[in-house]
Order: sequence, then C-alpha cells, then structure tokens
Amino acid sequence: MSGSHFIITGTSKGIGEQLAYMLLEKGHIVHGIARGTPERLGTHSNYRHHKYNLNDTLGLEELMDHIFEEIDPDHADRICLINNASMLEPLKAIELCDATDIHMNVQISLIAPMILTSCFIKKTEKLSIRKKIINISSGSGAYPAPTMSVYCTAKAGINMFTQSVGAEQKNRKNPVEIIAVNPGMVDTEMQRLARGKNEQEFEMAKAFTHAFESGQLLSTEEIGAHLLHIIDKNFESGSIVNYDEI
Repeated sequence: MSGSHFIITGTSKGIGEQLAYMLLEKGHIVHGIARGTPERLGTHSNYRHHKYNLNDTLGLEELMDHIFEEIDPDHADRICLINNASMLEPLKAIELCDATDIHMNVQISLIAPMILTSCFIKKTEKLSIRKKIINISSGSGAYPAPTMSVYCTAKAGINMFTQSVGAEQKNRKNPVEIIAVNPGMVDTEMQRLARGKNEQEFEMAKAFTHAFESGQLLSTEEIGAHLLHIIDKNFESGSIVNYDEI
C-alpha cells in the first residue's frame, strides 16, 4: 500500500495510542506493536496491529519480518519507526529491586528499541525514500533521580544509542535520520502510577503529584501534535530533541 508507513511500539495506551490515532486520521498507515489491543485504533482500515510483548526481545527480528511483509517499499514515500514503549517500574532504591524487574525494564525500554532500530536499518538500507527513527526518551535520561535508577539508566542509554547510531548514519548512501525526543511531562498511565506510589518507598512520588496538581503536565493530545511536527521536520541525525524547543 502506498503512502507513509509508521511502525510504533506501545500503541495500546498513552502517547503511542494517541499519536497512532492522529497519524491514522491524517491518512497514514500505522503498524502498531503492543501487548494490549487498542479498541479506538482497530476501527481504522489503515491500522495493522501486532500483539507482542517487547520483553521477548529475541523474537523481534521475526516480528519485523512480518511487519515489512505488509509494506510495499516501491509504493511507500516514507517509513518511520517510533520506539515509544517503555517501562517505569521498579521505582525504589536499587537494593530493593529484584532481578526480574530490572531485567524486564531494560529489555523493554532499551534492548527492544536497539534491536528494532537494527532491524529497521537493515530492512531499509537500500531504499532512497525518507526514513526516520524517533526514540521517545525522557528528561530522566539526563537528570539522575533517587529511586528511579533503572528508568533513568535506560533513558540515558536511549540517548547515547541515538547519538551513536546517528554518527554511523551520517556518511551512508541512503541514511536514516535518527533522533531521540524528550516529550516532557505528559499525563499518562505511567505518570498516574508514579503519583500513586508510597512516598516512603518512592522518593519522587511527591514531585510527580506536585507536577500534576500544579498543571505542569501535557495532555497526550498536546504532545501528539508536537510529535507530528517533529516527524515532518528534518533534524541532524543523532540529535536529542526537547519538545519545547520546537
């Protein structure tokens, strides 16, 4: 099918679901990856859902094979991968985090985007159409926070990974534009989860509650509109982009 194709992780809720909806409304084709099934997106004829748990990182190459079977590169004018899905927990001091939670967070938030990026570049390296990868990062990737060490580390990794791959792509014949985007504080289920935590266990709970009560949070519609602009705009590959700079 011709047009612009978007591969987005985490389309069952939050930023991923909202952005997918806005892209579908503009007539684009969206290939969503999520454990849950988004009801609102399922009514669109241009939505292709792939039910998948990103914790299973060793199956991602096969998943991308299936997704690219749905894309006719000869009739596509743009292909974009948006690594949006991530995991916030565990939210506690590192010695209180168990190995399973640490492993799952890093698999979903860092390893999965790295593998999906690798697959995307491999699948599209001979295409001369516009190709873009957007990794959804966080201010937490630059600012260390107590009881958020796993999340902060994964997001810092996303930033460094984006910069490194950007440097690799600069002299390629058909380069992929790769950027990381810090969307700011958005009122999502992850934010609600953080606000609901016990302050004695999660030191940052009070700060998340204050941000919500003082009206600092963006809606998913607002950040979705910012991301649509970022998708269309050209950036130097490897850039870390803050939504409020656009």
